[in-house]
Parts: sequence; C-alpha cells; structure tokens
Amino acid sequence: MAEDRLTQRTVTVVMAVIALLAFVFSFGNVWALALRLGVPHPIAPLIAPMVDLSVIGLLVGLRLLSLRGVPQQELTAATRLMHLCGLLTLALNVAEPLVAGHYGRAAVDAVAPLLLLGWGQVGPQFLRHFHTLSGPKTAEVPAPVPAVEHLPDPLAALDPVPEPALAPASEPAPAPAAILTDEPAPVPAKTIVSASLPAVPEALLIAARRVAETHQAEQGAHITPGQLKARLGVTLPLATAAHAQLSA
Repeated sequence: MAEDRLTQRTVTVVMAVIALLAFVFSFGNVWALALRLGVPHPIAPLIAPMVDLSVIGLLVGLRLLSLRGVPQQELTAATRLMHLCGLLTLALNVAEPLVAGHYGRAAVDAVAPLLLLGWGQVGPQFLRHFHTLSGPKTAEVPAPVPAVEHLPDPLAALDPVPEPALAPASEPAPAPAAILTDEPAPVPAKTIVSASLPAVPEALLIAARRVAETHQAEQGAHITPGQLKARLGVTLPLATAAHAQLSA
C-alpha cells in the first residue's frame, strides 16, 4: 500500500510540474504574440492564464475522478476539453516564433505543451489503473478472527479401518463380565476373548486412555466399555477391545 501511494503521488507531482512549466513557457510567448497581433496591453497578459488555468482545473478534476475509480467512458468530455486546451497551448506557444521565422525556438517552445498533452492523457489512466489494482486488495482483507482453542479430534487422524465381521448385538461378548470382576480371569478365557476382539489403532488407544483417566478423575470409578463407546463414538466391540487393553 505504501508503494502504491508513493507512485500515485509521484504521478500527480509530475503532472503538476509539467503544467507549471507549460504555463511559464507559454506566458511570455502568448504575451508577445498578443502584442504582435495588436491586442491591447492590459488584455495581452490574460490570454495565456485563461488556457493554463483551464488545463490545471481539468488535471485536478481528472486526477480526483481517476482516484475514485470513475470509468474512462464517463470522462470523455473532460478528456476532449483537456486535449483542446493542450492544442491551444501548443498553437499559442509556437505561433510567435514561427511568424518571426525562429523555427528552433518554436521547436523548443513546443516541448512543454506536447508533454502536457501526453500527461493529460496518460496520467489519469495511470491513476485509474492504480486504483483498480489496489482497490480489491483492500476490500478482500478479512477482519481478524480470534483464535478458538479446541482439543483435536482423536478420530480425525485415523485412517478408515474396515470393520471386521462382528457378532450380532443380541449376543453380548463375555469380555465385560470377565474384565469387570475383581478376580483375575483364567488364562484360557483371556486367550479366547483376545482372539475375538478387533485390533485397536494406536491413536484410538491413546484417546481411550485419556477418556478413561478423565472419567476416573471425575467419577472416582473405572469406565465401562459402554461409557467408552459413547465417549469415543465407536462400535461396542472396538470399545471393548480398547477397554481390555487399558485394563490389561
């Protein structure tokens, strides 16, 4: 944004300097031409300022409208008047040297009006393009949104694992009864239960351990497979397998 503002100011300053130099060059030339043509002395110095003030007013107006993003089609009349004033400035500057036969001086005096004509056409276009390039960027800047801290979903990082063939829900698995008892289960029964339970991913096991620790700290009791299933949002066999590994 700072670079855009600097560029716009540079273009504006260059346009103002060119208009000022054109006024300085044309003032003496037009005054001498008016005296040569027999214009009265009080009126002769007023001809050049009329044209130059018109040029300055048009430049200021075109600059402001270009910075506001007004389309070029709506500035056609002002642009044409700007060109007419530039041509008048050029003609008044070179007329007196051409009449006197000083062609080199006429060429030198034509520099400032020609530059004024060029900058009167190019300057507003530059400013309009700068406005077009910088306008959407400022409009697209979103308002800062405060960051909301939340716990990561433990299941979001898991790859989808195809569910193995499970027993019907009406047949309860013998694992909860064997695990919930205080007495250690026989070795053959544990072997059978472990073989029938699905594999638990490592990320799910970590999440289940965190949920179990939180439940024990809040309730003062061990979590059950059903509660673990509800907290994790997984199937009962998968929750039972995770519960079995946590209780092992």
